[in-house]
Amino acid sequence: MIVRRIARPMLAGIFVWGGINALRYPSAHVPAAEPVTKPLATKTQLPDDTELLVRANGAAMVAGGALLATGKAPRLASALLLGTMVPTTATHNFWAESDPQAKAGKLTQFIKDVSLMGGLILAAVDTEGKPGVAYRAKLAGEGIERTARQARKSAAREAKLAALQAKQAVS
Repeated sequence: MIVRRIARPMLAGIFVWGGINALRYPSAHVPAAEPVTKPLATKTQLPDDTELLVRANGAAMVAGGALLATGKAPRLASALLLGTMVPTTATHNFWAESDPQAKAGKLTQFIKDVSLMGGLILAAVDTEGKPGVAYRAKLAGEGIERTARQARKSAAREAKLAALQAKQAVS
């Protein structure tokens, strides 16, 4: 559909741009990212190198954005981009700001990120008008159930007929 061909690149653009920016200038993102990456590194197997993690997140943004923009594996790309948004959104900690102007700026960025996440969720569940796997599995299960029910009725009918024929043969 033409809407998807237009909307996907529009949604992907910010991720490609942000990812390229993170890859080219990771040190500019380190101060904002450290409050997120340091606790994450201590709780997981991730390296304790914020610049490396910023670059990795940037690379994932570029890859996911390119896939989404071109329509290649758009559901997977949207899920990948959604994963990159979690640490990015956490850097906009408006609740920790005391300066009203800085707080308002971070709140705006936080709301924009949450809005982008909503768009990515929609893109991740979009089946392009085709039934999803869950629907097809349910439909197949219903078909099997219907076939089994018909087979039971047919077997019961045949058993009654056989019993009636056996009774007539004895008489």
